[in-house]
This record gives sequence, structure tokens and C-alpha cells, in this order.
Amino acid sequence: MKFLLFGKGGQVGWELQRSLAPLGEIVALDFDSTGLCGDFTNLEGLAATVAQVRPDVVVNAAAHTAVDKAESEPELARTLNALAPGVLAQAAAKLGAWMVHYSTDYVFDGSGDRPWKEGDLTAPLNVYGQTKLEGEQLVAQGNPRHLILRTSWVYAARGGNFAKTMLRLAKERETLTVINDQFGAPTGAELLADVTAHALRAAMARPELAGLYHTVAGGETSWHGYARFVVEHAARAGVALKTTADGVQPVPTTAFPTPAKRPQNSRLDTSRLQAAFGLRLPPWQDGVARMLTETL
Repeated sequence: MKFLLFGKGGQVGWELQRSLAPLGEIVALDFDSTGLCGDFTNLEGLAATVAQVRPDVVVNAAAHTAVDKAESEPELARTLNALAPGVLAQAAAKLGAWMVHYSTDYVFDGSGDRPWKEGDLTAPLNVYGQTKLEGEQLVAQGNPRHLILRTSWVYAARGGNFAKTMLRLAKERETLTVINDQFGAPTGAELLADVTAHALRAAMARPELAGLYHTVAGGETSWHGYARFVVEHAARAGVALKTTADGVQPVPTTAFPTPAKRPQNSRLDTSRLQAAFGLRLPPWQDGVARMLTETL
């Protein structure tokens, strides 16, 4: 089996190179790759690359993820998040290949407190969410053999993330103010990559499993609860901090105005994924603790 992976340098793309390796050969590209086109602004080049490589599976882990910046460059965000994935899906379909694509809770408006199901009404609040929703639609229309995994609050030991930022600030300040009215599940890139490999192997054997699935770690928390967990874990590990868990102070979203409006309810219901593929999604605390142990 041959995989054509886009976005190899990102958090999820990096982990996919590990999780997919036992399943077959991986041709991994980034925006600046030479020889083959990984540049999502070059739609013709992307289609030509798929035709040249002739993969069994195209995996798209690339995206425009700068949520606030997308508000001022909507056309670029649309090209990267919608048009390019759509081109990849169509090019894969011409070969009879599968398409794997990642999306986001930002396709919803963040209302209520119930975890979102795959069939719930979408109503994105910002350009990022709008372009990711269009990307889902173009992938699904372009290739019936698709897996679209919606996720949220993604982190990894590699690169920057919320937990590392909190740790840095906790070493510098006696108090931290963190938003307490946005809720979701911190989800590790390694978990996403592992679920992808399991789900893809099953779906290729049973094509009726193609479709859209919510994929996040188990449980839920707020950004404030997430920060407290990080500080508590670091303190137990003996890291010298100026902040204690009680020094992490809750504030509303309005305390940190941003160009793009954020959804307050990012909870995703993963029961469909777990039932379809026989998988268990572990509590978010497990993955965050593992990541912290690796990085502290």
C-alpha cells in the first residue's frame, strides 16, 4: 500500500508518518517540498502529484490553522482549507484511492452544552470554520471513499502548544488568567494518528464505513481546567514554578478579545467512531500527562 501524505511537518502529519508506516510506503510532502508539489496554493500541481505518485490513500494533514489571521486573508484560507482538499479528493477518486481529511469543531456555532454529533446543524462563527466546513463538503463530494475526522484542541509534544505556554508563564508569573467558559477535550496528535491508522485499515476492508467521524479524547474540560492540570502535574514532577494551581484564575472569553469569534462548546460526541471501528478513546488527561512527562 502507498500513502501520499500532505502536511508532514505539522503535529498530526509528523505522527502520521509513524502510525502509517506499518501499513505501507509513505510519500510525505510539505508546502516547500521539492520534486513533488505539496504547495496548497498550486492546485494544478497537487492534482499532478497525485496522478504521478498513484497512491492507494491520500492523507491531508495540511491546513490554514491561524484562526485569527484567516479573518484578514479569507481567500487564502479558502484555498488551503477547501479548494486544495477538494482537488486532492477528486484526484484520488480518479485512481480509486481513499482520501483522509481532518476537520474541526469550529464548523459548529458552539452553543449549548451537549456534545455535537456528526449530523448536527453546522453554523461556523469565523472564516476558519467556514473554510473547513467547505473543505469537508468538497472532499465528500469529490470522493466517496473518504474518512473525514473532526477534532479539536490538538496538541503534541513536538512544537508549541497550550500546555507548554502555560508552563512557561507559570515559571515567570505568580498568577495566570485563563478562559473558563470554553469547553472541549485536549486531543493528542499521536492519538489522532493512531485512530487514523486503525480506522483506515478497517474502512478499506469495509468501504461502507467511509464517512464523517468525530475524533477527540475522552472527557471534557475548560482551558482553565486544562491549565490547572498542567500546573499540578508539573509541580508534582518537581518543576520550579512561581504559580500554584490556585494561582490559575478563571476569566470569561470576553477578557481576551480576538479577531475571530471562538465557539464556547467544542464538545464532540465520538460514539459513532467508537462503535464503527471498535475503538476506545482514552481520557484527555492520559494523553496530556504523557506529553508533559516527555517534555518536562
